[in-house]
Amino acid sequence: MKIIPTKDQIKRIPKVLLHDHLDGGLRPQTIIDIAQEIGYTLLPTTDAAELATWFRESCDSGSLVRYLETFSHTIAVMQTREGITRVARECALDLARDGVVYAEVRGAPELFTEQGLTLSDVIDATLAGYRLGESDAKAEGFTIQVQALLCGMRQNKRSDEVAELVVKYRDKGVVGFDIAGPEDGFPPSDQQEAFDYLRHENAHFTIHAGEAYGLPSIWEAIQLCGAERLGHGVRIIDDIDMSGPEPKLGLLASYVRDRRIPLELCPTSNLQTGAAKNIGEHPIGVLAKLRFRVTLNTDNRLMSQTSMSFEMEEVVKAFNWDLAELQRVTINAMKSAFIPYPQRLEIIESIIKPGYASIAAE
Repeated sequence: MKIIPTKDQIKRIPKVLLHDHLDGGLRPQTIIDIAQEIGYTLLPTTDAAELATWFRESCDSGSLVRYLETFSHTIAVMQTREGITRVARECALDLARDGVVYAEVRGAPELFTEQGLTLSDVIDATLAGYRLGESDAKAEGFTIQVQALLCGMRQNKRSDEVAELVVKYRDKGVVGFDIAGPEDGFPPSDQQEAFDYLRHENAHFTIHAGEAYGLPSIWEAIQLCGAERLGHGVRIIDDIDMSGPEPKLGLLASYVRDRRIPLELCPTSNLQTGAAKNIGEHPIGVLAKLRFRVTLNTDNRLMSQTSMSFEMEEVVKAFNWDLAELQRVTINAMKSAFIPYPQRLEIIESIIKPGYASIAAE
């Protein structure tokens, strides 16, 4: 029987998040508070509600200049240990309150070293914040585990250094690596040495590919660099011919599906960057029907004014997804996490399946 979940049920079901940027998920009031503490005076407003609206409207404007400006403000207030730890702590708590039981949150340490912090300082402060947030969540009755992904910026030259820190911190709360930043003009293969090193060290990594740029970035990420997951990967739809009575997959799309390479899809964010005109036309509907390993994610919760609950609500409305479909993408994500297999299985068996079963039984 098809069970279409209510908004309240969506809020309560267990969720898994693989693609979320720490510097894209700050509370507006936190930005204002830290800005006042450090003397940062460039915010467009000091009213929290107005600031939240400004972020969303800037990212919806179609102006790349305005979109990038939003991150200049969040990065500016994350240049101290205290600021980073606060942001990470609130991130973990906010996700837990939204029903997220497991999250891999990514950030580029090099962005937060403008005032003298080292890369290791940034990582230590971030991990400390996640642990505090987990503890806060437990005190409120929520269960969440937050792990870190470290990003290298593809337009810069510090990816090798960041990759080494992924290995150094892999048993301390860092589970993988990613490259972020502009895709066009900065192909994944520019960072080939970092990926070769990570594979040599048996370390996990995902790669932003197939978001703003097309199929060549996906091909490079997988076939040259060895990506285990695709950050977004939404442009794989370009290799599927929808003109006939049945969809026809090209060779790359077939490879991605056959190898069960996870797609870290972020519908609301993808709309802002032009992947589709509206949620009903977003490729996630087709990709899920074709049984790609689809996962559902937030990307930048502040910039998109989104949450995992909101993303689930949107796909339920757009594609008539039922509780079983939401459970499928949640288990897809947990299967694709970078923690050891026994830990993944434990979360699926002890939290996710019982959580969905209890909702279905209502």
